[in-house]
Amino acid sequence: MKAVSTVEEIKSAIENLSLSERGELVRWLHGWQNDAWDHQISSDAVAGKLNELMVEVDQEIDQGKLRELP
Repeated sequence: MKAVSTVEEIKSAIENLSLSERGELVRWLHGWQNDAWDHQISSDAVAGKLNELMVEVDQEIDQGKLRELP
């Protein structure tokens, strides 16, 4: 099996999986925790780098601009 290294190659490989293989992938991704992204977000939150964003979100909620995801 050829190794995939780009997002496009990964997308193409996923499209070629069987339904059961896709299900296995989804379960694996859903259980994936504490990766580099999670660590970076946690670090940024502790450092206060998300404070401005959270104030903006709170303001939009107060203004009734919050909407449900489809």
